Amino acid sequence: MEVFSGRPRSPERHPSAGRPHRRRDSLLDPRSVAGQVFLLQVVIVLLLVLAAVVATVLQTSRDAVRQGRSESVVAAQSFANAPGTAEALKSRDPTAVLQPQTEKARKRAGVDFIVVMNTQGIRYTYPYPREIGKKFVGTIGPALLGRTVVEQAGGPPLPAGKGTAVQAVVPVTDARGKVVGLVSAGITVRNVAALWLPQLPFILVSGAAALALAMAGTTLAARRLRRQTRGLGPVELARLYEHHDAVLHAVREGVLITGADGRLLLANDEATRLLGLPADAQGRPVTELGLPEAMTRLLSSPDAVSDEVHHAGDRLLAVNKRPTYPGADRGGSVLTLRDTTELAAVSGRAEVARERLKVLYEAGVGIGTTLDVERTAQELADVAAPQFADLVTVDLLDAVLRGWEPTAEGWRQLRRAAIGGARQAMPVYPLGEAIALSARTPQMRTLQEGRGLLEPDLRQAAGWREQDPERARKALESGLRSLVTVPLRARNVPLGVANFYRTVDSPPFGPEDLAFAEELAARAAVALDNARRFTREHAMAVALQRSLLPRSQPEQDALEVAWRYVPAEAGVGGDWFDVIPLPGARVALVMGDVVGHGLHAAATMGRLRTAVHNFSTLDLPVDEVLGNLDDMVVRMDNEESAGDGALNRAEEGVTGATCLYAVYDPVAGVCTMARAGHPEPVVVHPDGTVVCPGVPASAPLGLGGHPFETAEVSLPEGSQLVLYTDGLVEDRTHDIDVGMERLRRALDGCGDLPPEETCRTVIDALKPSPSCDDIALLTARTRIFPPSRVAEWDVPPDPALVPSVRAHCRRTLREWGLEEYGFATELIVSELVTNAIRYGSPPVAVRLLYGRCLICEVSDGSGTSPRLRRAATTDEGGRGLFLVAQFAQRWGTRYTPRGKVIWAEQHLGDGAPAITGPMPVDFLLDQFDDLDA
Repeated sequence: MEVFSGRPRSPERHPSAGRPHRRRDSLLDPRSVAGQVFLLQVVIVLLLVLAAVVATVLQTSRDAVRQGRSESVVAAQSFANAPGTAEALKSRDPTAVLQPQTEKARKRAGVDFIVVMNTQGIRYTYPYPREIGKKFVGTIGPALLGRTVVEQAGGPPLPAGKGTAVQAVVPVTDARGKVVGLVSAGITVRNVAALWLPQLPFILVSGAAALALAMAGTTLAARRLRRQTRGLGPVELARLYEHHDAVLHAVREGVLITGADGRLLLANDEATRLLGLPADAQGRPVTELGLPEAMTRLLSSPDAVSDEVHHAGDRLLAVNKRPTYPGADRGGSVLTLRDTTELAAVSGRAEVARERLKVLYEAGVGIGTTLDVERTAQELADVAAPQFADLVTVDLLDAVLRGWEPTAEGWRQLRRAAIGGARQAMPVYPLGEAIALSARTPQMRTLQEGRGLLEPDLRQAAGWREQDPERARKALESGLRSLVTVPLRARNVPLGVANFYRTVDSPPFGPEDLAFAEELAARAAVALDNARRFTREHAMAVALQRSLLPRSQPEQDALEVAWRYVPAEAGVGGDWFDVIPLPGARVALVMGDVVGHGLHAAATMGRLRTAVHNFSTLDLPVDEVLGNLDDMVVRMDNEESAGDGALNRAEEGVTGATCLYAVYDPVAGVCTMARAGHPEPVVVHPDGTVVCPGVPASAPLGLGGHPFETAEVSLPEGSQLVLYTDGLVEDRTHDIDVGMERLRRALDGCGDLPPEETCRTVIDALKPSPSCDDIALLTARTRIFPPSRVAEWDVPPDPALVPSVRAHCRRTLREWGLEEYGFATELIVSELVTNAIRYGSPPVAVRLLYGRCLICEVSDGSGTSPRLRRAATTDEGGRGLFLVAQFAQRWGTRYTPRGKVIWAEQHLGDGAPAITGPMPVDFLLDQFDDLDA
């Protein structure tokens, strides 16, 4: 190592100072002091020259303008006061008289123009005749009051060309002092450069002389500095000193420099520390420093030494010594010291630091790989054991495990969430067990104080032992010795505690281990809090979606139904399904999927499901239901785009959905279906054949203006109609065609299985792991209404034949064993048939259906819907539909391509009790009056 003692070097080792080309270059080098001074002088001289030129130009311009003003005033006043000017202005043609005179006067006076004008500013004269008669450009107001006006202005072209026009305006008065006209004279100041250019050579010569003097002075100064610094510039000297000082005092080796007289010339900080030198050691003889005899002899000797080991107190020093100036008879030496006793400790600390950095890196990569609270806690335990601790346990608040917001009331009740390390050898609380902490335990104290606690010897930890004395005794007997417990905190909210244990086979924890454990717990706490919040939001979204889905199967006779809903692991979506009973024993099946995931999709799904219920209540055709849904989705999208929520639309995406709507008629055994961008349903025939019914594909909901095609499919009794969302058949690993083929294979042979078993088979075969999208599956086995439970007949359009219709109805009910419902049914049929004959159009037909309820349907060819109205007490009619509404549990109207159907339902068995006898007319009227009230 090369060390500088501060003395001048010998001439033979100094680099040559005689390089004339460097001297020439250094004058213009901006990094040298001479170059910087020379550049500064050049800048100053240039600024002075520029200032002189500018001052000369400005002064010359001002003088030229001042002279022009004076000449303009003299010329204008001379012409205005000339004899005959005032009389010429009063003549019939002032221009003819004054134009020649002004041109002569202009040329004699040496001005550029003399303009005579009237009091309105209209020119009578001008150098260019085409400008005569135009408005004068300038200020004439003060001149009209008898004052002289001098100004700089621009006007029409002048013979002198462009320049600064200085003009004077003076009044022309008559004998009585009245202003009868105005005269303006002006001069164009243009050739100013001719005034100051003669002075420019003197200014430039002066500047050049100043630059020459500056260069000469700078050259002399640079040569003197170069001789004094031996060819080194100030930057090099400063860098040399900085490097010398930084290396000398920052190096982890002691450096001593002694002179030829045995005095200590220099000692760096490390040498002072290793040898214990006093503060005033520099400059003193080495024999007076109080060093050990061997070290004093070594410093005083001129001999060189390589890697000798010497004792200095309790330290073992490796010493190297070399002469300061090898080959020169000047004496002095440099000594380096290295403390070998600290190498092992430093190496050990470096290894520990490296291992801890490795653990922290593994924690950053391995903790929080999922959004599961228990899995994240186990990842913390696995990272810390056995690299940092022999046993790691993680205890979390119950609220955290459930996804709730933790509170201080729940601190005493923790639950073991993870165990890592020597779990088999130590008697610790098992996973999932609730732990009631006492107030003196380290875990409770770390929760209350919000900082980690160190128990270096658990045998002395009374609070830890009193938590469970028997378990603590067994743990100590198993070799447990040291504990670090740290709180798991995120957003300043405690989530639980992490406990790190070491056994007797490992060194006990120290303060540095406590700081590392807190760092490790802080990183894990963020991941735990993210998992907790995800658990809460996921649970809320799932609860919302499940509350919007059907909870139980509605009562109906047409289908045997089963369903499954599997939410996505990353968050709920907008999948929904429904089974809606319709009039006439028919059933509507709905399967839909809203674009996106999360609460927004679930809320949109709830709105669409409610809308489908409302549209189905109107008993609209399937294509009209989808058309209304499409309009509704478009409106929803427009409302959200125009509202305050439009700022978040980039995250939620444009509202859109797919839907399949099907209506099954068990009497005809026909299912009418239409789909809006939804996957095609699958039909499993009773013999096990799996087919797709060929429902035409239409545009998804939300595009607007697209028609929806329908398909009618005949389904034999016992067939299974399978509806599903794309999450069942579509995945990132394969496209929908592969998923459809897998679905067909899963349904193959399911023809004789009940819908519940079919759902289980399909989900087990096709559910992906993990599930990235919601899955909704609906399976419906068809039933056919027995012909023996269906009675229908045509009715001629004659009111006199209504009694025969009642007789048909009576006989049919007797065959079905429903005599107790005869009176009410006859009354309903009688009123509906009478209304159809009177107000409808042929053909009129009656149909009775006997299932869970007794359904009476009367159809006609008219599209006019009847309505319930109030009849006055004196009216003879108008109470027919009121009677129907009183005797039936439900009634309504649905439209068909050939007209309409009026239907009424009466519940049987456990339903509302039927009216079994004739009801007096007065009683019915009283009921109607009460309804009106």
